[in-house]
Amino acid sequence: MNIEKQRLQDKDWKNWGPYVSNRQWGNVREDYSSDGNAWNFANHDIAESHTYRWGEEGIAGISDTKQLFCFALSFWNKKDKRIKERFFGLSNPQGNHGEDIKEIFYYLDNTPTHSYMKMVYKYPINEFPYDDIVSENARRTKKEPEYELFDTGIFDKDEYFDIFIEYCKSDANDILIKVTVCNRSDKDAPIVILPTTWFRNNWKWGYNEYKGQVEGEKDGCINVLHDSIPIKKFYSKNKNAEQVFCDNETNHPKLHGTPEVENSYYKDGINDYVIHQTNTVNPEKRGTKAAFIIDQIIEAGQSEVFDFRLSPYDMDDAFYQFDDIFNARINEANEFYDEIQQDIFNDDEKNVQRQAFAGLLWNKQFYHYNVGKWLKGDPNHEAPRDFNHYVRNTEWEHLHNKDVISMPDKWEYPWYATWDLAFHCVPFAIIDADFAKNQLLLLTKEWYMHPNGQMPAYEWNLSDVNPPVHAWSCFRVFKIDEKTNGKPDLLFLEKVFQKLLLNFTWWVNRKDKNGKNIFGGGFLGLDNIGAFDRNMVLKDGEHLEQADGTSWMAMYALNMMRMAMELAQYYQVYEDMAIKFFEHYLYIAEAMENLGDDIDGLWNEEDGFFYDVLQLGNGESVSLRLRSIVGLIPMFAVEIVDHHLLDKMPNFRERMEWVLKNKPELTSLVSHWEEEGSGRKHLMSILRKTRLTKVLNRMLDEKEFLSSYGIRAMSKVYEENPFVFTVHGNKNVVYYTPAESDSRMFGGNSNWRGPIWFPINFLIVESLQRFHFYYGNSLKVEFPTGSGEKKNLDEVAQNISGRLCSIFLKDESGQRAFNGGNYKLNYDPNFKDYITFFEYFHGDNGRGVGASHQTGWTATVAKLMKPRLA
Repeated sequence: MNIEKQRLQDKDWKNWGPYVSNRQWGNVREDYSSDGNAWNFANHDIAESHTYRWGEEGIAGISDTKQLFCFALSFWNKKDKRIKERFFGLSNPQGNHGEDIKEIFYYLDNTPTHSYMKMVYKYPINEFPYDDIVSENARRTKKEPEYELFDTGIFDKDEYFDIFIEYCKSDANDILIKVTVCNRSDKDAPIVILPTTWFRNNWKWGYNEYKGQVEGEKDGCINVLHDSIPIKKFYSKNKNAEQVFCDNETNHPKLHGTPEVENSYYKDGINDYVIHQTNTVNPEKRGTKAAFIIDQIIEAGQSEVFDFRLSPYDMDDAFYQFDDIFNARINEANEFYDEIQQDIFNDDEKNVQRQAFAGLLWNKQFYHYNVGKWLKGDPNHEAPRDFNHYVRNTEWEHLHNKDVISMPDKWEYPWYATWDLAFHCVPFAIIDADFAKNQLLLLTKEWYMHPNGQMPAYEWNLSDVNPPVHAWSCFRVFKIDEKTNGKPDLLFLEKVFQKLLLNFTWWVNRKDKNGKNIFGGGFLGLDNIGAFDRNMVLKDGEHLEQADGTSWMAMYALNMMRMAMELAQYYQVYEDMAIKFFEHYLYIAEAMENLGDDIDGLWNEEDGFFYDVLQLGNGESVSLRLRSIVGLIPMFAVEIVDHHLLDKMPNFRERMEWVLKNKPELTSLVSHWEEEGSGRKHLMSILRKTRLTKVLNRMLDEKEFLSSYGIRAMSKVYEENPFVFTVHGNKNVVYYTPAESDSRMFGGNSNWRGPIWFPINFLIVESLQRFHFYYGNSLKVEFPTGSGEKKNLDEVAQNISGRLCSIFLKDESGQRAFNGGNYKLNYDPNFKDYITFFEYFHGDNGRGVGASHQTGWTATVAKLMKPRLA
C-alpha cells in the first residue's frame, strides 16, 4: 500500500485542510438584514472591515476542521486600493449574468489527506480593474457576454505575477508552506506578501468569552496561543519580515459611524497599515490576527521563493530539511495518482483528471449554519427579521451544520447543494471512498434532514426541490468502494438506505399532487428550462405534471429496489423492501402512460418524446411540446437484474412473477432477455426498445441534441424556430440559447436552454451502458441520426463520453474547447496546461460558461476518463 493510502486510515491527517471559503460575503448565513438582501448586507466592499458570524474567507486558505484557526495568503502590488486579501467578483445584482468571480487561478494538485496541495494565482502587476469590471458589467445586457478580467487587457503584456502556493505536512499537525512568486513581465515589479493567521471570531456573540491570541515572540516567529489546537508556532524563513497584529473584530466606526474605541485594532488594521501607513496595528504585537510583511522587488522574468511553517514545535531551525520534506510529499502524491491512473496512458488525460481531483479536494469547506440561532439572533447579536415579509428557511430551525463539506465551488457557490454533492461523491469515491460515503451519510443526519424526511437543498432555500439522486450516488459509491477495496461496506448501505426510506416517503406524500404516482416539484434543478418558472404557483388549481419529476421518482424507486436487493443477499428482511420498491416503480411507470381519463400522457407518440403536461383548472390538459432534457430524463429510470440474483431471493421472484401474470397492464413494464452463456436478464425501464429508439433518434441528431461536446440541454431546432406557448392570453417564448442565460429566472446566472451540462450527460452515458448490458448488439441505432451508420449503445456511450472529455483535452491544433478560442489560454506556456472546470459548457463550441471553478459535478469527467472502474 502506498504511503498516502496508509495515511487515509488515520483521520488525524485530515485535521487541517483547505477548509476556508473563497467567499463568505453575500451568503444567506451572514445576512442579518431586515429585508433579506444577503448580497448587500455583507458585500465585497465591506468584507475587509466586517467580521463574519459563521465562517471565514481567504486566498488558498486552510484551517482546522472546526475552523478555530485559519491561515491564508494576501498580496499587494503597491497599486491597488486594497490588499488582495480575498478573491473579487460580482454579486448577483451586479453581473449581467448574475454572480461571477473575476479572478484567474487554478487548482493544480491535492491529495485526499491534504498532505500536499498546490495552486497558482495570477495577480496583476498593474492596478486591479475593480471599477471597470463593475461599471462595464452594469452597462451590458443579458444579451451580451460577461465582461471578464481577461477582457480588460490587464494580461495582454504579461504584466502579472504567477504566485504558486504549496502546502505539505511534515506530520498531521505540522504544515509547511511555500510561496513562489514569478514575475512574468519584462520589468522589475514590487510585491508585498502577507502570510496571515487569525482566529475565527466565536467569542463576541454571547456564548463564550474565550479567544485565542497570536503574539510576537522573536524574529521570524509568532506564538499561537489556543487551548484547542495543536499548532503553537508560526514561522517565517525571512526573519527580517515585519510582524503586525490586529483583531478579528468589525470596524464599526468605519462601517457604521460609531465612536472610536480606545486601543482597538480592527480586522482591517493590517490592510490600512500597509496601504495608508496608519497606526491601526497593535504596537504591543498581539491580537487575534497576525501577518508577516515581506516587501520585495521581483526582477523581470525571475522567481523568488518564500517559506513559512505552522507547527506545534519550538524549533531552532524550522526550515531544516524543508525542501526535502516537500519533495517527499510530492513523490508520494505522484505515487498515489500513478496507481489511480495506471490504465490511462495519455499524459494530457492524466493532467486533466488530476486537476479535476485537485479541484474537488480544494473545494472542501468548513460549513457552519445553525438556522435556529440565525433566525433568532444571538445574545450579543441582533437578528432584525421581518417575519411579516419573506424570511428564508423559517421551517428549518432544527438544521445545525458544522462540518467539512464538499462545495460546488467555494466562491460562486460557497454552500453545499445536496444534489450537486451526490455527483461530487462519484469521482471522490475513486480517490477517497470513505470521505464520499461520509458525505452522503452526513446529509441524512437528523440535524440535516427535515423531520418530515426532506433533504436540505441549499441555503438560499433549504426547502427547494432538487432531483432525488442521493440513492443513485450512494449505490454507485458503494459499488466503486467494493471494487476498490474488495469487500462491500454493508453498514454504510444499510444506514443510508434507512434514511432514504424517509426521504422517499416525503416525496410520495408531498410531491404527488393527486396521489396518482405523477410527480411535480417545480424547480427540480432545471432553472429556466421551460416556458415559465416551474416553481411558480399556478392559479385555479392548475399544476404541472413533470415528465422529469416523475422519471426521477421512477429512477429513485429502482435505485432503492437495487439497494434492497443487494442487502437482501446478506439480510433476508430486505427482500420485502425490494418487492415494495419494485411494485412502486411499476405504478410510476404505468402512470406515465396515462394521466387519467381523456388526459394525454407524458409520452407523445407523434413526436416520439416525453413532455410536461399542464393540467388546467377546467380539467383539460395541454402537452408542452418543448423538446429539452426533460424528455431525456426518463432514460435514467433503468435497471437490469440478472436472474441468478433472483434465485437468491425466492420471495421477490415469486411476487414479481405473480404481478406480471395477474396485472397485464404492468407486464409490459418488465422485459426479459435470454442470452446464451449468461442466463436470463430482466429489464425494468420506463423506456423499452421502441420508445428508447425514438428518443435516441432525437437525442443523437446533430440538428437537435447532439453536440460535438456532448448532449445539449435543449433542442437546437429552437434556434431558428423558437417554441411559443400561449395560455390564458399570456405568450411564452423559449429560444435556444447555447451559453449565457437571457432570462432572470432563478437569478439569471443559470441557463439550461442549450448548454452541455455534465451531471445529466454523465447519467445519459451510464444509462446507455445499462441498456447495452441488456440489449447488446441486438439494438443498434443510427449515430449520428441521419448518417446511415449504426452503433450499439455502448459505442454510443463511449462516443458521447469522448465528446465530453474533449471539452478539456487539447485538439489537433493544441486548443482546449473550454477556453473559448482564447489564444493566450490555449498557447501561452504559462496557461495552456491549466484547467478550469466550469459549471456548464456552450452547446455548440464547448466554451466554459457559468461558475468558472465549479469543479463539483463537472469533476465527473474524472470518472469518464477511468471507464474500467465499477
